[in-house]
Amino acid sequence: MSVYNRDVFQRGFGTFPLRGDMLADAVRNALEIGYRAFDTAQWYGNEAELGSVLAESAVPRDGLLITTKVHPENMDAEDFLPSVERSLRDLDVDIIDVLLLHWPPGDDPVEPSLELLQEAHRLGYARHVGVSNYTTAMMRTALSVMDIPIAVNQVEFHPLINQEKLLAASAETGIPLSSYCSIARGEIFKYPRLAEIGQRQGKTAAQVALRWILQKGVTMNTMSTRVENMRANFEIMDFELSTEEMRQIESLTVANHRISNADVVPYAPTWD
Repeated sequence: MSVYNRDVFQRGFGTFPLRGDMLADAVRNALEIGYRAFDTAQWYGNEAELGSVLAESAVPRDGLLITTKVHPENMDAEDFLPSVERSLRDLDVDIIDVLLLHWPPGDDPVEPSLELLQEAHRLGYARHVGVSNYTTAMMRTALSVMDIPIAVNQVEFHPLINQEKLLAASAETGIPLSSYCSIARGEIFKYPRLAEIGQRQGKTAAQVALRWILQKGVTMNTMSTRVENMRANFEIMDFELSTEEMRQIESLTVANHRISNADVVPYAPTWD
């Protein structure tokens, strides 16, 4: 079972690209709404700011799930562990709940960074470890390399992209999936079918899209600075999509609207 599968952790709050007062206000509001899982990364440059806000919170540390990710440029033997030590200091924690490899290491083999990730776990830097943006082949390699459970593969996942191959690899390897860009950065609002289903359910198009993700067996991260949207993104546990509604949403994946491609992120692999 995924560490994210506790109801309160299934709906994580992402922090990219928030900084400064905007981040502090958003995280405080998220805590008040009920979010307890928070996602950051070395790349985001906001670990220290997130750590400061969470440390000031009345929520006890053991009630939070903090995920951070190692930058691809820190995945060599010289930089990996020192970068994780900086993350620990910046987040102001004794241990990172979930430590991920943010992207595959370019054209280099994935095995060395996976071994370094395992070493970080052995040293007590992280309770759980996982990967992000791994292809199906990389998931299988990770399973063969790692001697400890792989908590997650965090990937782009929303109704406008077909990730059935990754879902199949997740079932095969036992590596759970978690989503980012869960509403495709607003692109879903161009598709009336989601709003139509939402009208029947008394929910918004975004809530329908997020519920679809959960019912696919995938946990999620969402980000907003608007309190009403943050609350709506969290309040998706009180309804269920029918088999027919799931099928109708599934048909939207032919749009093939991928956000994280090589034009945007130089580390992006050749996707399945």
